[in-house]
Amino acid sequence: MKRSVYIILSVLAVSLCCAGCGEKNSPEAEEKKQMTDQNKQISDQLSSNTEGESEEINSGDKLKVAASFYPMYDFATKIGGDKAEVTNMVPAGTEPHDWEPAATDIRELESADVFVYNGAGMEHWVESVLESLDNQKLTVVEAAKGLTLMEGTHDHEETKGDEEAAGDEEAAAREVSHDKDTNKDTNKDDISYDPHVWLDPMNAKAEMENIKNAFVAADPKNQDYYEKNFETYAAEFIKLDQEYRAEIAKTSVKDLITAHEAFGYLCKAYGLNQVGIEGLMPDSEPDPSRMDEVIQFAKKHNVKTIFFEELVSPKVAKTIANEIGAKTEVLNPLEGLSDEELAAGADYFSVMRENLKRLDEALK
Repeated sequence: MKRSVYIILSVLAVSLCCAGCGEKNSPEAEEKKQMTDQNKQISDQLSSNTEGESEEINSGDKLKVAASFYPMYDFATKIGGDKAEVTNMVPAGTEPHDWEPAATDIRELESADVFVYNGAGMEHWVESVLESLDNQKLTVVEAAKGLTLMEGTHDHEETKGDEEAAGDEEAAAREVSHDKDTNKDTNKDDISYDPHVWLDPMNAKAEMENIKNAFVAADPKNQDYYEKNFETYAAEFIKLDQEYRAEIAKTSVKDLITAHEAFGYLCKAYGLNQVGIEGLMPDSEPDPSRMDEVIQFAKKHNVKTIFFEELVSPKVAKTIANEIGAKTEVLNPLEGLSDEELAAGADYFSVMRENLKRLDEALK
């Protein structure tokens, strides 16, 4: 039985081989081979084109950037231009001091290439969020790193009751160097610092340079592009600084009453004295003794404008203004712009120039 099966299989194998040899030599087989070769060439060409297209798409991918709140978003957008897709984590019109990232924001960071935040205590959530991420390719930049920080206060419970003490708070503020290796302060953990560094244009320039360096690290092939953008806006910061110096020098009044102490760096840069109704947190409520201190200071120094912010209730500022016969006006700390402002094309430079205009009117 086995021998018969073996003979049958052998015969079939020989027959197939002969058939194959005969087909190979036939005109029909030759034509089929030519068509196969031609199809292979077309397939190889299509494959090559697809690979080239894929490489072109990959090279055209934008740097994906997440920014903690508006100034960081604006600076990153200016550096990134059309090479970056920048997302502002804090929604327009939202006060960022107490904002917390949601699950969707964490997912955004997991897929981001660069994360930009201010530091100096502005984003209280950063350390815990970064520790929770699995994103190994994320380039993190603390924009305020390397800047000299001013010590701040969160309340005025220990403020002396006389007007002079209230007026000299900013002048007495100590300065510390921000740790260049971590996002923590070099001094005691229980000391808080004023995070509003960007309101001094030259600090803002330094922050933008830190952001530019992070973009270059994450996307070195576009280094020249990012460097050129930085040079353009660095010149704008210098110009803005010169405008502030020229206009503030003309004013006779140097005292500035604000709803909260967001403008310490701006005042220090241009020789102004900030008196905050409240400390660094804009949503805190002053006690009656603090209200009286500010009112007495305003009367003594003939302050005619009380400044408040769009993102914070003006109730306290208006109460003091009514008490002394002054007016209220908006001074924007650029912590967040409204949808209307963004739609109108407002940015760091336009808002800072609007602030200068209002300061000029108030201090004459």
